Amino acid sequence: MSKSPTTTDIPAGYRQDAQGRLVHESQIKPIDQARDALVAELVAKGRAVQAKLADYKRQAFADIDAFVALSAEQYGVHLGGRKGNVTLLSFDGRYKVVRAIAEHIQFDERLQAAKALIDTCLRDWTEGARPEIVTLVQDAFRVDAAGNIRTGNVLALRRLDIADARWQRAMQAIGDAVQVVGSKSYVRLYERDDAGQYQPISLDIAGV
Repeated sequence: MSKSPTTTDIPAGYRQDAQGRLVHESQIKPIDQARDALVAELVAKGRAVQAKLADYKRQAFADIDAFVALSAEQYGVHLGGRKGNVTLLSFDGRYKVVRAIAEHIQFDERLQAAKALIDTCLRDWTEGARPEIVTLVQDAFRVDAAGNIRTGNVLALRRLDIADARWQRAMQAIGDAVQVVGSKSYVRLYERDDAGQYQPISLDIAGV
């Protein structure tokens, strides 16, 4: 199977199409050449913006970390590592900067033990169980479109005030089953509007 030519292999006066074939520029329609030039220009400009955003994000996190450390030093405290979410307000309250760190969690095999204990409770409570609790439990363990357990729904079960010892053991199993497998960090900017509500300053191309 032949390999597509690299940029350095393409002879002068030829262009490579989407199928890897070499086409002489004289055979490429002007509109196709114009489209190609426009796409290349927009991608180049987009990559430049992306690089600037990446630099801004790195610098923003470094500046926030440095400020948090400076603030802590006012009380003789030295912090180690990044410590969760931080909200900073401008002096006049017009602007707000939020550093948010969202952890991505999964459950290990102990979630199955929790589910078994909960199922036992529900079977014993068949007559007296409140329908909304049964529905809540069923929804919590229903997988999403990708086949994954919805972690937020499972963790919400722990907020239910149920004294049954088996339920309490199930909630302990859920807590033990939680595994933090990664995290994502965000910097969010806000400006207060005339109504006193903070509106996001979008750094997403779809939101500007």
